[in-house]
Amino acid sequence: MGKGVKVAVVGGVFAVMIGGAGYGAYNIVSALDGGGGGSAGAAETRRSGPPDKEEVRETADAFLGAWEKGQAAEAASYTNNAADAGVLLTAYGEEARIARVDITPGVPRGATVPFTVKATVSLDGVSEPLRYTSALTVVRGQTTGRALVDWEPSVVHPDLRDGDTLVTEESAQPPIEAVDRDGTVLTREKYPSLGPVLDTLREKYGDKAGGSPAVELSIRHATDEADTPLLTLAEGEPGKLRTTLSAEVQAAAEKAVQAYPESSVVALKPSTGEVLAVANNRDDGFNAAFQGQVAPGSTMKIITAAMLIDNGVTSMNGPAPCTDTATWQSQTFKNLTGMEPNEGATLANSFLRSCNTAFIKLIDEKPIDDASLTREAQERFGLGRDDWKTGIASFDGSVPASGGPDRAANAIGQGQVQMNPLNMASVTATAVTGAFRQPYLVSPELDGRQLAQAKGLPSETSAQLKEMMRLTATQGTAQQAMSGLGGDIGAKTGSAEVDGNATSDSWFTGFRNDVAAAAMAQQGGHGGDAAGPIVAAVLRAGG
Repeated sequence: MGKGVKVAVVGGVFAVMIGGAGYGAYNIVSALDGGGGGSAGAAETRRSGPPDKEEVRETADAFLGAWEKGQAAEAASYTNNAADAGVLLTAYGEEARIARVDITPGVPRGATVPFTVKATVSLDGVSEPLRYTSALTVVRGQTTGRALVDWEPSVVHPDLRDGDTLVTEESAQPPIEAVDRDGTVLTREKYPSLGPVLDTLREKYGDKAGGSPAVELSIRHATDEADTPLLTLAEGEPGKLRTTLSAEVQAAAEKAVQAYPESSVVALKPSTGEVLAVANNRDDGFNAAFQGQVAPGSTMKIITAAMLIDNGVTSMNGPAPCTDTATWQSQTFKNLTGMEPNEGATLANSFLRSCNTAFIKLIDEKPIDDASLTREAQERFGLGRDDWKTGIASFDGSVPASGGPDRAANAIGQGQVQMNPLNMASVTATAVTGAFRQPYLVSPELDGRQLAQAKGLPSETSAQLKEMMRLTATQGTAQQAMSGLGGDIGAKTGSAEVDGNATSDSWFTGFRNDVAAAAMAQQGGHGGDAAGPIVAAVLRAGG
């Protein structure tokens, strides 16, 4: 036997223990039931129940040992999904060009074994060290009774998801140095939730910003998402890409969403449509601020109020009775608990209190029909036509023409209406300026794209909406969240009920001078509870 090799007996089975650094320090290779890398001389009795400590250690050792040696098929045979594991482990050595792998297991925590990977990534004579930590969990195989590694791509690297793979090559696009509107460099380290946005900007505009490609180890995603760089072997020459973002407002947005799980916010300039900040705090990394598609709750009443005013149904100081309940086509709608009815309420009063029944009753008035809200959203606010070109992937809202109970539900931001914070920030911008200016993150001059157009609002409608939002911020449901903000301020709260959730989604949109912002916090409660403080913090930084 070679240096450092010892023989030991484990559970009545001879095993080889290989000395030296890394994984080999306590590698135990034993005959597992039907496992790769040598089968048992006689079939063991099929076992059941959770794997014991010895099985966890032996299975982890066998899997990590084969992986360390570059034996992809062998390592995959110790998992409960050998096909998928084999593909990714093969790519690890071939497409990703990772070699000289040294794996050091940590102390098992029950059935979970943490480990550290040290390796070298090489391409065209250039090499760089790679180091990271991950973990695996050992489970009982459902059909074989064997102890097996529960296969997840994250076992190979913690940032991998289903369908992802690893590649080392010259990047598809040169690196970019994204800067804000004033030239401040924007990095994922300083602005973490901008990471996916920066990746997308690089993929889309790298060849237009100048610079030369880098050589990188990257995660190639199964979706259309841009590659995620993990390690740079050779630096490219970055090109400079100017965005509309404000580093100051972005920093405030990043901090604000961290206080509320599953939250997103967008801020923009109503006078231009330029996006000042986009931030998300989500476990899935999804850019819900730009791409979310969920009910916006009572923030939708901005559009509904505009529809009622534009169609001559009522006005800011016209009647909008707030009753206990309102029935539309056999479905009964209620207000938030504790809201006092007011049969003599004006539209402004029902708006600032966010009275659902007032809006439900008014949609039955002529000339309102099933498509009226859709026309208002599309023609006045530029929503729901699938033609926004913000510079990155975005959803521009959906307000479908609906009959039956959904016609009423749509009017209060439920039913079939779908929005995201980008959409609602734009709605506020249109409401307070009267002009629709499609939001954008990168100047259209860079790639010649045409921004979406809409006719906007009559000046009388815009003036009334702005005043009602001012009243809501100073006397209504948004008063607490907006307190302490100076300047010209206005807001609208919303809470959206989602089937299966005990707590509603929190929505809030508002403006301060030439900044409009909107936020959503899934299962965050009333509009002022979670989304309100987020928007207020962003407006405080930008207004």
